[in-house]
Amino acid sequence: MSEISQFETRITAALERIGRAVAMAEEQAATANGGIASEEMAAEMGRLQETLEAERETNAQLEQRVRAVHEKQENHVAALEAEVETLRTQMIAHDAELQKLRSVNGQLRENNTALREANINAMGDPSLVNTALMTELAALKAGRESDLAELGAILTELKPYVADRPASVSATPAPDMTQAPQEEV
Repeated sequence: MSEISQFETRITAALERIGRAVAMAEEQAATANGGIASEEMAAEMGRLQETLEAERETNAQLEQRVRAVHEKQENHVAALEAEVETLRTQMIAHDAELQKLRSVNGQLRENNTALREANINAMGDPSLVNTALMTELAALKAGRESDLAELGAILTELKPYVADRPASVSATPAPDMTQAPQEEV
């Protein structure tokens, strides 16, 4: 217990000495009028103020850079999200065309099988031939629509690159892929 009392006494004495030193320093600072220490302190304060202002400017520039980086990153993320959505839409369209093509090809196989069986039995049924031709035509149309959807996706991907080309390059119009080719007679 006596050790605690000794420590307490020593701490109290140290605090009193610190208090007296602070009071004396405040007194000296208040009474110093134009002395060397005051000029040095004023010069040091001015230098520190300039350094502080420089650091504040640097900090503001860094904050502006961080905001610019965040904005650029957000724009990049938004562009990527838009691209993903476009690709998702294209994938859905391709899938629908593929399902349609598979369905029509399945019908074509069934009709061709029935037509072969009818021809084997020498009972050529004109309605089977007609149905087979119609199904084949539908399969060709579905294949063409699938090709057009794929071309559309390719053109969509190429648009940013084509849009950036210089105006001095002569532009030749692209052929219309939606029209059937005309045969020369």
